[in-house]
Amino acid sequence: MDRRRGGRSQSRFDHRPEREEALVSASEAAALLGVKRTTLYTYVSRGWVRCVPVRGTKENRYARADLERLKARHDARAGHAAVAAGALRWGEPVIDSAVSRVEARGLAYRGRQPAVALATEGRSFEDVAELLWSGVLPEPRGTAWRAPRMPFAPSALAALLPRGTPPAEVLSTLVSLLGARDALRVAAPPEQELARARGLLRHLAAWVCVARAPGRVTRALQEKTVADSLARAWAARSPRAPALLNQALVLCADHELNVSTFAARVTASSGADLYACIGAAMAALSGPKHGGACDRVEALLAEVQRPARAKEVVAAYLRQGGSVPGFGHRLYPGGDPRTPPLIQAAREVRPEAPGVRVAQAVVEVMREAGHPAPSMEVGLVMLAEALGLPKGAASTVFAVGRSAGWVAHVLEQREQGHLLRPRARYVGPPASDAATAD
Repeated sequence: MDRRRGGRSQSRFDHRPEREEALVSASEAAALLGVKRTTLYTYVSRGWVRCVPVRGTKENRYARADLERLKARHDARAGHAAVAAGALRWGEPVIDSAVSRVEARGLAYRGRQPAVALATEGRSFEDVAELLWSGVLPEPRGTAWRAPRMPFAPSALAALLPRGTPPAEVLSTLVSLLGARDALRVAAPPEQELARARGLLRHLAAWVCVARAPGRVTRALQEKTVADSLARAWAARSPRAPALLNQALVLCADHELNVSTFAARVTASSGADLYACIGAAMAALSGPKHGGACDRVEALLAEVQRPARAKEVVAAYLRQGGSVPGFGHRLYPGGDPRTPPLIQAAREVRPEAPGVRVAQAVVEVMREAGHPAPSMEVGLVMLAEALGLPKGAASTVFAVGRSAGWVAHVLEQREQGHLLRPRARYVGPPASDAATAD
């Protein structure tokens, strides 16, 4: 479907690349592809390569990522090495999966159930997790997971953690401890593994507060749902908190082969137990380019401080050649469809919250300047601010929700049965004559 901006029709391919993407000149782009400029312009017209006008000139710049992806396809005629190399950088698909399908128009779980529809229609996170694991959406609604036993006193773990430990880091520690205490964790039958996964997700939601308020953990673990547990653990202000957190969890539940999911699959391919796979995923999630992006958005809002400073701070970021955290997604040229429901929920539940007002001001400044739409991280941070959740809560909601997808991919990787072991193409200095002499 075409969009319209300033009276001019635009296709979904005609958009600005993310600010953090490398851009090159027409001559550099043509040289990289080994084609004439006229051929480059043809690729642009077909939507294969994105371009950005340079203000004040008649020149354009071209997205290097698109050029490299196109070059890899062309090089496939001469062999598979180039395709394999490009596949690890937002390139061609490399793993068969039936867990979720990502297209420019949106995300669908098990290829048929739109994630946004499941979230906005009020499907429980537990229902969606079971869908991802089995391929079947439970009927009737309202899957119930039994509360697991308390493995050890919350105060014991709290004593090991600094009071200011971010909740996402707490979960990484918790997963390791739960695994160490589970003597049957290795080579478990599928049904036992599903029961283990349900209990693990219940634990993740209930223990998020242990570093600051260990007394809430037991009560949170007894709540009926994962969303209820999160709301109880964080003492969320709004009575709508469980429903809104559930919506966020559903939107976060899976997103194909993102960095953390790929880490979980690689670990699963080695035969590692479920706790090890989830722990590996959480380690990958902690990076600032993945789950840590929520923390970068929080830092941005803290720097802006008040709505009136949004334009000034955004301009400073762009003037220095940096990207504004939380905007643009390579897989969604027209904007991430998971984001609007989160932003709308935040504005409805508590529009006067300082963090919500500041974030909304930044979103408007970026939109007016023609920059990419906000990513899901912006929506998660706004929702956390609206519900009065502690710092780090947005990235933790992301982690708890994405755990459902991690489990699904671990199970799928085990069924496929092969070891994920890509090869490296050596590009270092050649061996010396002495090292290679007979």
